[in-house]
Amino acid sequence: MSAVPAPAGADLLDVARIRQDFPGLHQEVHGKPLVYLDNAATAQVPQAVIDTIVGFHTRDRANVHRGVHELSQRATAKYDAVRHTVARFLGLPDPHEIVYTAGTTDSLNLVAASWGEANLGPGDVVVVTEMEHHANLVPWQRVCARTGATLRAIPITDAGELDLDAARALIDGRVKLLSFVHVSNALGTINPVAELVAMAREVGALVCLDGAQATPHQLVDLPSLDVDFYAFSGHKVCGPTGVGILWGRKALLDAMPPYRSGGDMIERVGLYESTYQPAPLRFEAGTPNIAGVIGLGAALDYLMALGMDRVEATEQALFAYARPRLDAIDRVIPIGTAAHKAAVYGFTVKGAHPTDIGMLLDTHGIAIRTGHHCAQPVMDRYGLSATARASFAFYNTRDEVDRLADALERVIAYF
Repeated sequence: MSAVPAPAGADLLDVARIRQDFPGLHQEVHGKPLVYLDNAATAQVPQAVIDTIVGFHTRDRANVHRGVHELSQRATAKYDAVRHTVARFLGLPDPHEIVYTAGTTDSLNLVAASWGEANLGPGDVVVVTEMEHHANLVPWQRVCARTGATLRAIPITDAGELDLDAARALIDGRVKLLSFVHVSNALGTINPVAELVAMAREVGALVCLDGAQATPHQLVDLPSLDVDFYAFSGHKVCGPTGVGILWGRKALLDAMPPYRSGGDMIERVGLYESTYQPAPLRFEAGTPNIAGVIGLGAALDYLMALGMDRVEATEQALFAYARPRLDAIDRVIPIGTAAHKAAVYGFTVKGAHPTDIGMLLDTHGIAIRTGHHCAQPVMDRYGLSATARASFAFYNTRDEVDRLADALERVIAYF
């Protein structure tokens, strides 16, 4: 099956020029030029983001929301401005619906612990899918165990697509929340959000969407998705690690109790009771990752300047070249052959363990990911313990695809 067609009318990026923005791409590994194909785990960082973070530490380093001096005022202004940047990136009108978190995992734990424990009970159902990252599975397992709610999972087909007939049967009147991944990190499948949201709305359920793998690779217009919560991570979108975003509808956030307690999330603290800030501040206890948030803003500015439609078109054009090139290699078995895929190629090799494949490719300077990809139910579905995964970004090239294919053929010949 072919990759998703490039967005109509979208121009391709000048990849050779863009690569100059990413210092991490220009190095040797084991004496070979680096080919970085582990972008689904963590993307590389442009110099503009590095400069922004260094600039904060060298000129504006101070705490936010607490100081009247100039450095604190500058830090606060830059920190708070990133909510507006995120709102533009996601097509949102209200930056006050954006919560700073430590990443997608933290965001989903926040929804599970805060909304889940306040709204779920015996007889209620949470629906997830068989392709979830552990970050969108384990928190719901835990909150269901604590509240007495039931967890159901939509199965996936052999092609790595969600079984929509099974979904319709699972999403009934007992379902309070449908929480699923926008794009699978292990399979690359782009899920049919509109169809699943429609199923949830028919029974009055809320929808939480894990956007960690969607936001780096396609234009995300949140209002058009009609979900209730959306989460993503900074390090997937060419930003720093340890920072992320949770978006939630204002009415829902305002009704949710705090997830953590401490400084900056309170209005008034007495010795025996306290009152809390409105959302989003009530979910942001303690000194935040100020440099990370400001760096995330710079990363989103960088991507928006490129144009997410052009990012998507460039990646899909590259994947349309890579997918048949890799499929044609003898003994390579692709895992996840959905019709609509992001630029993620999961595979196994007959007669070789994925870890060995990854280690030998590393000797050729090629970085891929091997293992269960924090998606062990996906591995269980295919009867595997692990896969190898090459994940592409807009700064990768056809030459790098060829280097991967050539090295993979040599590694397979070794086995």
